[in-house]
Amino acid sequence: MEIISFSILINAPRQKVWHAMLDKSTYPEWTKAFHEGSAFEGNWEKGSEMRFITPSADGKAEGMYSRIKENVQYEFISIEHVGMIKAGQIDTTSEEAKKWFPSFENYTFTEKDGNTALKIDMQTLTEYKAMFEVMWPKALMALKELSEK
Repeated sequence: MEIISFSILINAPRQKVWHAMLDKSTYPEWTKAFHEGSAFEGNWEKGSEMRFITPSADGKAEGMYSRIKENVQYEFISIEHVGMIKAGQIDTTSEEAKKWFPSFENYTFTEKDGNTALKIDMQTLTEYKAMFEVMWPKALMALKELSEK
């Protein structure tokens, strides 16, 4: 696994950025940079199970099965990805799943003079690094626009 990082400065207080990023109603707006129709099932409380899902042609969810490892409100979220979701079923044991998991995705929110510095650190397989290097900046620009409204 390789750790890749992304950051952006958003002209909004961190509470507003936090809610724009994590609320169920706005989450699909900035995550469509990854996949149109992205959503989550669960909540962001520490220890909670989460399903980060996208629709598939057959109507069964695809995505990641995760746990919230840490949640310090308005400061830090750590997501531990522990499995995949394929055709609506959780997979933690296949060879494909074992290559990825566990891996972490961390969001750090730091307020500076009424602005928010948001940093993303995530673990990924080398073959997906270039894809995320294109997707994350687009997603963060969408989040910035959403937060600055």
